[in-house]
Amino acid sequence: MSRAPLAKLKLLPVDIEVERLPGGGMILRSRQPLGPYPRRFTEKLAHWAEAAPDRTFLAERTAAGEWRRVTFAEAYRLARNIGQALLERRLSPERPIAILSPNSIDMALLMLGALHVGIPYAPISVAYALMSTDYGKLRYIFDLLEPGLVYVGDGQRFAPALRAVGLRGAELVVGANPAEDLPATPFAELAGTAAGPAVERAFESIQPEAIAKILFTSGSTGMPKGVINTHRMLCSNQQSWAQTYPFLAEKPPVLVDWLPWNHTFGGNNNFGNTVWHGGTLYIDEGKPMPGLVEKTVANLREVSPTIYFNVPRGYDMLVPYLERDAELRDNFFRRLDFLCFAGAALPTHLWERLDKLAVAARGERVLIVSAWGATETAPGVTAVYFETDRPATIGLPQPGTELKLVPNGDKLEMRVRGVNVMPGYWKREDLTRAAFDEDGFYCIGDAGKLTDPNDPSKGIEFDGRIAEDFKLLTGTWVHVGSVRVSAIAAGAPVIQDVVVTAPNRPDIGLLVFPNEAACRALCPDLGNAPLADVVADPRVRARVAAALDRLAAAATGSTNRVARALILAEPPSIDANEITDKGYINQRAVLTRRAALVEKLYAEPLDPDVIVPGGSTRPGT
Repeated sequence: MSRAPLAKLKLLPVDIEVERLPGGGMILRSRQPLGPYPRRFTEKLAHWAEAAPDRTFLAERTAAGEWRRVTFAEAYRLARNIGQALLERRLSPERPIAILSPNSIDMALLMLGALHVGIPYAPISVAYALMSTDYGKLRYIFDLLEPGLVYVGDGQRFAPALRAVGLRGAELVVGANPAEDLPATPFAELAGTAAGPAVERAFESIQPEAIAKILFTSGSTGMPKGVINTHRMLCSNQQSWAQTYPFLAEKPPVLVDWLPWNHTFGGNNNFGNTVWHGGTLYIDEGKPMPGLVEKTVANLREVSPTIYFNVPRGYDMLVPYLERDAELRDNFFRRLDFLCFAGAALPTHLWERLDKLAVAARGERVLIVSAWGATETAPGVTAVYFETDRPATIGLPQPGTELKLVPNGDKLEMRVRGVNVMPGYWKREDLTRAAFDEDGFYCIGDAGKLTDPNDPSKGIEFDGRIAEDFKLLTGTWVHVGSVRVSAIAAGAPVIQDVVVTAPNRPDIGLLVFPNEAACRALCPDLGNAPLADVVADPRVRARVAAALDRLAAAATGSTNRVARALILAEPPSIDANEITDKGYINQRAVLTRRAALVEKLYAEPLDPDVIVPGGSTRPGT
């Protein structure tokens, strides 16, 4: 069956150099050299303030629902003012800025002001303050940073967390709603400080190796690690992105984006892309969660993006709205150049539905791409810059980055070297030493495989986390990443995510995190009943059983045959490291915290809550 044509875009030519290594490994690199790039990140902001002073740079919803807009000229002026205020406070790498705020214009201006005068800042996940109950990660980060200034977007909202962890002598700056018992400086005071000659002196003194920001990892295997991001990392990464997707220079990009700036995807790639190319970023206050995705939908009714970034869970929640509403669909696809996802593979059914929507809206498919990297690589390492319909494809190395593939058991471990790689972890030399191999490649912990083993230029596919894979009692390896993706696809839309169980067991099981909205849609008569009652309903259980049947029909052996599943009524916990604020599930943490449920899954006789394929009473029969 022929596919609809693909919209044409100017992309980086596929031209990969392959260096073979002893023992079966290889190093891949693009033959296109990385072009020159600025020494300091805000050089681009200054450029657009002069070249397109009146163009909207940032926009966000006000309390009245209108768009507040800031132009490039206004942003540059305010960033310089804020830079002056920060210099007057004698902030430094020893006394950096800690930021607790959802994405906002004021937060963006503070970040740009700090970048412009060379003062490091650390945007911290708001979940550590608003979703956590013990504030353990926030306390650890404050202890590590020793900030000289703490900014919060809403003083009252973050007050309980600040009281719990303490300000430790740092100045508190508040965007709005100060708490009476926490003395604070209004953000407007910083923005209203007149910039003087010290601002330009500080800007001119910034070297490429200077610390731009400290980004904290999600802490999936312990407490978060502070990743040092330099100006060289940020600038080289955007230059590489510009060479990978040269069509971005043809028109200023327009983004509608929710991805948090405390993460490298949203804060480095997406925000940085807007600054670099003189684009417009509409700050999306929505999220891929029931009750919040509706805000994303409302924004997309008004704004037609030219590039759209999201995680697979975000697309999963957005696609049904696009399918039900032709006007929304047409506005979404009207100016769209490409869709980008990262963090996990996009399920095949979502890929196909997005293709179908694009064709219905404009008569052609839109390029769907993925990219791969890490907080430690700022973030880009590989990207898809060629046509593919394989959701697991993470592309090929971008200019300026080398990718080493090293045999590790029956997999190829991926390692990275380039100017975009971090110099190390903040105040953790032990972790820094352990993160690099003898050739200076960063050991990211992910595995990859060649789409065509005989032709590396055909692309690389994500092959899971090295540490997540395990062996069954039979000694057979289970590749968690591929089983997870297959299970989510087979159980769509009822299955939101799964955790694959478990080492040293006779067969593969699943702990299923349900899609609450989809489950409730199957059981409308249950109304607002507790989720535990909904997932216990025979209609929901039948859908999960049908998914297991589909997986069993496609299985080739014990390495990918799912024999049992248990639907979870309790959502993943951020305090227990089970989930990040972008919705990524930490397999190891879930298995550890819910060990009793794993035992229940494998108990004999079979527990009535356990679902098995084929309607049998025992797994594997």
